[in-house]
Amino acid sequence: MAALKVWDVVAKERMRLVEELRPFPAESFAVGSLCVGWDVHDVLAHLIDTAKTSRLRFIMAMARARGGFDRANAAGIARERRADAQATVTELANVASLTRTPPAPLATRLVEAFVHGEDIRRPLGLRGEYPPEAVVAGLDHQCRTSASMGGSKAIVAGVRLEATDADFVRGHGPTLSGPAMDILLAVTGRPVPTVALSGPGAELVRERLARARL
Repeated sequence: MAALKVWDVVAKERMRLVEELRPFPAESFAVGSLCVGWDVHDVLAHLIDTAKTSRLRFIMAMARARGGFDRANAAGIARERRADAQATVTELANVASLTRTPPAPLATRLVEAFVHGEDIRRPLGLRGEYPPEAVVAGLDHQCRTSASMGGSKAIVAGVRLEATDADFVRGHGPTLSGPAMDILLAVTGRPVPTVALSGPGAELVRERLARARL
């Protein structure tokens, strides 16, 4: 996808999430997200932090965290998480149009927006509707990227991925089929209902993810 289109999708996704979160009371933001160890408010703060993160800011954050991604993320969440959850929602609206990115391929901005969007939405009983072309672009990038760079290449190796709602077929081997967004969530280690994915490749991916967590 062209850079301009990516940023247009990301900005719209940020604002759509803002509007969906406006009606929720404070206690809803304490609900555990799909991202292990983070509640909904944490993920929201992380989205703000990454929206503000330029290449230089990323380098500085990693230096302060002594090279630890988890420490850098924790510091970013602490910095951007407001005492009032709705104030954090407002801050996401304030940064929605920013086009800053760490030193990573632009497709990571799609993965970030979509996966963290579902990290928040699904525990709150919401379900996002994402542009199929953009989901496929994010999924394709995730499947081509090594684990050292935050990708899922090893997880999907030797598996045929087939989206049932978009033009996406990748790989050879036992098939994993399902909606593109559910496949993206699954290969990034998020819990996905068993009924959402089918085929022998689905179980293989689950087994690999389980081993990776050990």
